[in-house]
Amino acid sequence: MGDSSGMIEIVVLAMLAGFIALRLVSVLGRRTGHEEPVGDVVRRAPAEQQAPPRAGSYDLPPAAPLDLPADMSPALKESLNAIAAADPMFDPLRFAEGAKAAYRMVLEAFWKGDAEALRELVSDDIADQFAEAIAAREEEGLTLDNRLVSLEKVEIVAAQLRGAMAEVTLRFDADLVAVTRDKAGNVVSGSVSDAVQSHDIWTFSRHTGAADPNWLLIDTDEDA
Repeated sequence: MGDSSGMIEIVVLAMLAGFIALRLVSVLGRRTGHEEPVGDVVRRAPAEQQAPPRAGSYDLPPAAPLDLPADMSPALKESLNAIAAADPMFDPLRFAEGAKAAYRMVLEAFWKGDAEALRELVSDDIADQFAEAIAAREEEGLTLDNRLVSLEKVEIVAAQLRGAMAEVTLRFDADLVAVTRDKAGNVVSGSVSDAVQSHDIWTFSRHTGAADPNWLLIDTDEDA
């Protein structure tokens, strides 16, 4: 494995610790009976679309108790069922699958320096911060040659319903190849042959009465 300090440096570049308020829009909790391409279902949600009540939502039948893992804590089960009661279309399994796609898309867009793609995934202010970070990297002549080798585990670790606002927190255990190169293509940090482990905690939020089904990534952190 590569030097742990190099891993921390690259992952911090990717996750940007200063982006704790990062807001990524992704469809993470809809049980529709069919799947759409990721590029079609991940979109930014304008602020005015976050709170309006969903038309006809009061006509939906009560949600049946979720089929959750037996070893899940009672408190987490209660919170997820509360979210499902507020939004009967919420499906933890579909949510976790969407979170996997969101995780990969935001990392790869930042690593590639694709500021325009990021503007389709995050709020304008966060997109500006990403663009500044990418510009600073380019000014130094540095590029990230990173790769998500595998996403070993995605697990819902916390959830809560605050009024109509649902929050779901997931832990992502991933193996990454994290390499920084200079203008000449020389490796200045990381290793092209050794993967490093990353343990990230992301929290998504959504107004359960909103017409727009999208969730916002409101918090990111790293776990040991």
